[in-house]
Amino acid sequence: MSDLWRLTAHEAHEKLRAKEFSSLELTRSVLDRIAEVEPKVHAYITNTPELALEQAREADSRYASGTATPLTGIPVAVKDLIVTKGTRTTAASRILENFIPPYDSHVYEQLRKAGAVMVGKANLDEFAMGSSTEHSAFGPTHNPWNLDLVPGGSSGGSAAAIAAGEAILSLGSDTGGSIRQPAALCGVVGLDPTYGRVSRFGIIAFGSSLDQVGPIGRDVEDVATMLQCIGGHDPRDSTSNPEPMPDMRHYLGRDIRGMKVGVPREYFISGMEPGVKARIDEALKTLASLGAEIDTSLSLPSTEHALAVYYIIAPSEASANLARYDGVKYGFSDRSGPTMWDNMEQTRAQGFGNEVKRRIMLGTYALSAGYYDAFYLKAQKVRTVINNEFAAAFAKYDVIVTPTSPTVAFPIGAKVDDPYAMYLNDVYTLPASVAGLPSISVPCGFSEGLPVGLQIIGNFFDEGRVLQVASAYEAAGGWANQVAGL
Repeated sequence: MSDLWRLTAHEAHEKLRAKEFSSLELTRSVLDRIAEVEPKVHAYITNTPELALEQAREADSRYASGTATPLTGIPVAVKDLIVTKGTRTTAASRILENFIPPYDSHVYEQLRKAGAVMVGKANLDEFAMGSSTEHSAFGPTHNPWNLDLVPGGSSGGSAAAIAAGEAILSLGSDTGGSIRQPAALCGVVGLDPTYGRVSRFGIIAFGSSLDQVGPIGRDVEDVATMLQCIGGHDPRDSTSNPEPMPDMRHYLGRDIRGMKVGVPREYFISGMEPGVKARIDEALKTLASLGAEIDTSLSLPSTEHALAVYYIIAPSEASANLARYDGVKYGFSDRSGPTMWDNMEQTRAQGFGNEVKRRIMLGTYALSAGYYDAFYLKAQKVRTVINNEFAAAFAKYDVIVTPTSPTVAFPIGAKVDDPYAMYLNDVYTLPASVAGLPSISVPCGFSEGLPVGLQIIGNFFDEGRVLQVASAYEAAGGWANQVAGL
C-alpha cells in the first residue's frame, strides 16, 4: 500500500468506495511520501500530519455511513495564503509567521464539508508576489523534475506537491498566472477559474480585482472535481457570482469535433524556447486530429500591453491591501522605537521581503497624487481594451489555445535579481488574468526532459468548455498523471 500516493483523486475515491483500502491508509501513504521527499522539494511551510490522520478517520466514518463525496478522504495541500482555522497561515511572510487564523476561508470550509484531508500548507512566493517560489521567507521550493530548478510561482509549493506525490490534489491562487505557470513547469494540471467563480473570503489579499483560487491536480477530472467543490456563490464575497454552479464533470470525455480554436499569433514571439514551440505545435495537431478547427490567424493586438497593465494594477492594489500590516493589530511587530511611526517603519522593513517592498513602492507611486491618471487610470482603460478584444474573439471561437509559459523551468537564482526577466515568465498567462477569464494549463510533453504546458482559455464562466477541450486533449495526448522520479 506504500504507493497509494500515486493515485489520482478519482481513482482513490473508487477504491475507497470498494473498500480496497481506507482513507487512513491512503493518508499515511502520502505522509510517508512527504517524509521521504519533502527535505529535497520543500513544497510545504507547515505540515499537519496529526490533523490529517484525524480527518482521515472522519472520512472513513463517512464511507462506512454512505455519506462520502468524491473528495472524502483525499489528501490535499492548501496554499499558505488560504486561511485555515487553528492552523498557521503565513502567506510565506515573516510578518505573519505566527498568525493562527480564528476562522476558515470559504474554500477550506467547502473542502471540509466534502471530507477532504489537509496534509499541509504549501509554500509560495511571499503574499503570492513572484513567478518562482524563490521569494518565500521560508526558503524556495525545488522543482521535482530537477531539484536545481524553480517550480514556478507563486503557487510553486502547491504544484510541486502534486508532481512529487506529496498530495493528490492542491489549492493554489492565481493573480497573473500563479496556478497555470507552476502547473506547466511541474507537469501537472492547473485551473484558474473565471473571476468571481470561487469566493475570495478568507484569502489573504494581493490584488483584489485579480486574485482567484483554483485547483491543481494530476489530471483534468480531478481538477474539475475540485472546482465543483469550491465553486459557487458566497454572500461574504461581494464579487462572488450568484449563478448556480453547473456540473463541471458533465463536460469531461465529450467530443470536440467542430469546435473552433483560435491561436493568437502574438503569443508566438521571440524568447519562446524552440522545444516549447515544438510541443505546442504538436498539441495543435492533436486537437486538429480530434476534429477541432484550428485557426492561427487570430490577432489580439493588445496582448503586448498586458504585462504593463498588470504591473500597475496589481502593485497598486497590493499597496492598499498590505497597508494593514502595521504592527498594531496582528502579525509581527517591532515596538522598540520611540514613536508609533518608527515602530511601523521597522515592522514593515523587517517583516516584508524585497519583492513585496518593490511592489508596494510601485503601487504607491502609481496611486500617488499627480500620477493616478497617468498610470492607474490609463492601465484600467487598457484593461478594458484587452477585455473587448477577448470578447470579439469569443464571438468567433469556442476557446483560445496558447503556450502557458515561453520557457521550461529555469535554475534557482537565475532571475531572482532581474525583476523584469522574472515578470516575463507570466507573459502568456497575464492577458487572461487581466480580463478575468477562465484558463487551464495541461501537460503537453517535455522539452529537454522538462514539462511543457498548453494553455486553454475560455469565455466568462465557460469553464465547462475549457474542461471539455482539456479533457479531450489529455485523453489523446497521454501526458496525464506524470509523477517526477525523485
